[in-house]
Amino acid sequence: QVQLVESGGGLVQAGGSLRLSCAASGSIFKINAMRWYRQAPGKQREFVAAITSGDITNYADSVKGRFTISRDNAKNTVYLQMNSLKPEDTGVYYCNVGGLRLRIGTIPEPFDSWGQGTQVTVSS
Repeated sequence: QVQLVESGGGLVQAGGSLRLSCAASGSIFKINAMRWYRQAPGKQREFVAAITSGDITNYADSVKGRFTISRDNAKNTVYLQMNSLKPEDTGVYYCNVGGLRLRIGTIPEPFDSWGQGTQVTVSS
């Protein structure tokens, strides 16, 4: 199993900044893409940002220029630096990591794991 632990959420005023972290642990052979999603109350979960194993990044239009995704491969950790936060950024933020995990006696197999979510609240 591969577990994800998120941290860094909280309450911040509009215009402020937060940095989210998501650390993966377990029988990891390789991590490919790492992503962040968010879900606002009463809305569907939506894509926020992604970073590939080659450090290619992709962002939702709503966060471009304000959020930055990065990763530390030595720590199996993905970060989301959120600047110029707006009230509409409020929601539960989830990390999603895909890759290959080790299995005893066989070749590595794909995994796709989700974090437990961390609350981000931006007050106006």
